[in-house]
Amino acid sequence: MRGETAAHMIRRLRQAKGWSQARLAVDACRAAGLPTGSLTRQDIYRYEKGKRTPREWLPFIAVALDVPATELEHAATTGAQENVPITVADFLPDADPLAPLKVRQGRRIGSADVTDLAGRVHGLRLADDFLAGGDLIGPALREMRSAVKLYREGSHTEEIGRALLVQIGELAQIAGWIASDAGRHEEAKRIYQLGMSAARQADDGTLVGNLAGSLAYQYSNTGKEREGLSLAQAALAAAGNDAPPKARALYLDRIAWAHTQALEAQPAMRALGEASEALAEDSEARESPQYLYWVEPGELQVMESRVYTELKKPLRAVPVLREVLNRYDATHTRELALYLSWLAVALADANEPEEAAATAERVISLSAEVASERTAERVRVILHKLDEYKDVPEVRAVLDEAA
Repeated sequence: MRGETAAHMIRRLRQAKGWSQARLAVDACRAAGLPTGSLTRQDIYRYEKGKRTPREWLPFIAVALDVPATELEHAATTGAQENVPITVADFLPDADPLAPLKVRQGRRIGSADVTDLAGRVHGLRLADDFLAGGDLIGPALREMRSAVKLYREGSHTEEIGRALLVQIGELAQIAGWIASDAGRHEEAKRIYQLGMSAARQADDGTLVGNLAGSLAYQYSNTGKEREGLSLAQAALAAAGNDAPPKARALYLDRIAWAHTQALEAQPAMRALGEASEALAEDSEARESPQYLYWVEPGELQVMESRVYTELKKPLRAVPVLREVLNRYDATHTRELALYLSWLAVALADANEPEEAAATAERVISLSAEVASERTAERVRVILHKLDEYKDVPEVRAVLDEAA
């Protein structure tokens, strides 16, 4: 692959073999004639993320992957594959980022361009079901740059301009979610705010609520519980009773989580109940936007189980989590790791440390394969919880391995 970096090559060849990062580390150690563990799964992860160059390990990784060392060495000297902006600020003007240029120099934009952009936005949304933020942040920022440029520099009618703004808002929601998953919270905040500006200009209240709720969710998860609660409530209030049932259910779901993070049990449970009622409403009067395709009863069950776990109600959380996990698609690695993480904590709270340890092992193994700050944080939470049972042999083994 022309211009391929070592990080991309190692990952591509490893995945083509169907190997885990741990398996590649073992085979590279074998090729080097060194004990297993001399090169670790974490080392391979860093190589594949471009955080570190293989250097002395490069020829042995090449042997393990059945690729000439010269090819991997050449890749190691190659820069980034694509010119990816580092942050959204790299391509936005200092003033209003969505203000059209006074003199438009670009081509005429029509409905086909809007349809094409909508398809790419939805494709990114679907990719997020399988890939983590660290893998998708580059493509997400490229799409943001292209969409903003299309709106600002192209020539279009008022109707087409509004449709473009809606797509920019939808793109900002998924791009902000991806940035947050990658641990780039300030970047995510700016992207969400850009999206809210676009949605407001397009007069799309449902989309404004979705973006505000996403930012509220980030606040709730990053130590800004009161801000998260206020913003989640504002998103629901702004949308009003005319919002599609799925949208109202999602807003209420965010409110439930914000109350949970603020340790307000009764309001949290009440919001969960209202979310279920909203989702059960007849939706024929107003169809939900496509981007809410994933909001369904199973997802509300997931939130319900998480709320129970955080509120120290493990006897209610464990059965719900097991029911959800029994039917969950194992190809969604990040979500599987996240849901299992709450099960591990709930089992520990239920005084089942052996089962909690076994579940924690699965979480740690899965999280090592995805570039997600969310899963990394959940691993830290689990290990902290398991430390309460460090005298249990099964727990001790997990803690020692993690260390």
